Amino acid sequence: MSSHHIIRENQEPALIIANGEACSMDLLNELLEWSPLVVVLDSAMERVMELGIKVDVLIGDFDRDFDAHYYREKQYPIEIIHQADQESTDLEKAFHYLLSRNFTAVNVVWATGKRADHAFTNISNIVRFRDRLKIVLFDDYSKIYTIPYTFEKWYAAQTIISLIPIGTVHGISTQNLLYPLDNETLTVGYRTGSSNRVKEDGFVKITYTDGDLLMMECHD
Repeated sequence: MSSHHIIRENQEPALIIANGEACSMDLLNELLEWSPLVVVLDSAMERVMELGIKVDVLIGDFDRDFDAHYYREKQYPIEIIHQADQESTDLEKAFHYLLSRNFTAVNVVWATGKRADHAFTNISNIVRFRDRLKIVLFDDYSKIYTIPYTFEKWYAAQTIISLIPIGTVHGISTQNLLYPLDNETLTVGYRTGSSNRVKEDGFVKITYTDGDLLMMECHD
């Protein structure tokens, strides 16, 4: 059984395993190595156990046949949290749980792919937590997270960057992108900043005045 118990302090991001398309084991093991807590959504538990991963917390509404004793026996010690609230997704339940544990950051895998409605909801809903929890979604092709009103980071030339608004975002300006923005507006469904590229090795700077803006660092 794979062990991730390298660190037991909340300064490192927790890891949530959702129930979308599986990522590569290389990526999963890289994230597990530095995760002090592994949280699995109930619908993914069997898939995770097949990989021999030690789970700390199992959370969800358990709306299918569920045998708590079985999981406690196979994954001891494990915390099992039943939340029947149908007004939030299991992923949102996991975010709230981490906030209750005073975590400030979390990485999420298996949250994209498979059903389009689940993937879209998982990606767009992270903006609701932007002021309380640093959330980064990973899959084999993308790294997705919200960015603050002023953002600056070093990138290699030709790195694919997509700026995706959730709703409408105003006053967007960029530096060191192949297709620059200058005090412009992006609106989901009408105009987005998809498939831009870093112009040259160095820092990319992005500023905007209001709204919720996602950064997607992508590769083919």
